[in-house]
Order: sequence, then structure tokens, then C-alpha cells
Amino acid sequence: MSINQLKLKNQLCHRLYMASNSIVRAYRELLSELNLTYPQYVVMMALWEQDKITIAQLVEKTAIDGGAMTQILKKMDDKSLLNIVKQQQDKRKRLVQLTQQGLALKLDAVNIPNKISCKFNSIDSAQVKQLMQLLDLVVNDLGEST
Repeated sequence: MSINQLKLKNQLCHRLYMASNSIVRAYRELLSELNLTYPQYVVMMALWEQDKITIAQLVEKTAIDGGAMTQILKKMDDKSLLNIVKQQQDKRKRLVQLTQQGLALKLDAVNIPNKISCKFNSIDSAQVKQLMQLLDLVVNDLGEST
């Protein structure tokens, strides 16, 4: 074993950490116009894709920790973007559904993916697709579902 293995420049995980932080910073300005944090934006995208789903389904779809999801949903409920209602068939399960305000926000957010992709000056769309595939493999190998 070599001491070089401990250098930051040789760490894949540190590069992923830096990339993740850079991406969240890039989104911050765009999302501030919508009064959303990045995790809230992820929840909104999931709900715009499929509204009226259980909290468990939302956790699975977004890969956000259940405890964190509870806090995120509370803040979004306070912003009147969604409602959390008890399911009729099983009162223990709660459904998350968008409000009219949450649905309308989709129109304001529609250009965000394009604005972010424009910031990737050094990689083309084929490389972006390849990167996504590689990251899916990383997530899969580490035991998380995508």
C-alpha cells in the first residue's frame, strides 16, 4: 500500500463531493428565484412527474433520507406548495399532493435544466449521458437504488 492513496487528488470520492457541491451552488441562484432549496426542487420534480404519492414512494423516488424528507415536506407545506393528507384506505399512510401554487411553480422551473446544462462548457451531451450512466453504476455498487 502506498501513501499516495491518501492524497486528495487520487480520491474519486472527493471529486464526487466537489462535483456535488459545485452543482448545488450552480442551482442555488436559479432556485432562489423560486424560493426553493435543491432538496425541495428534487421533491418538486418528483411530484411534477407523479403527484399524489405516499411519503414512502417519494423517499424511494428521490433517494432522500426519510428523516430529512419529513423536514423538507414540512417546510414545503408551510410554503403552501403541497399538502400532506391521510390516505382514505389506510390512515397510517399519508399522501403528498401538490397545491395549485406547487403545480404553477412547474412553469417557472421549466427552463432550469437547460440553464444548468449551459454551464457545462467542457463536456458535450454524449459525455453527460455517459457520466450519468457511470454515476448510476457508482450508486448501484454502493447499494443505493436509483
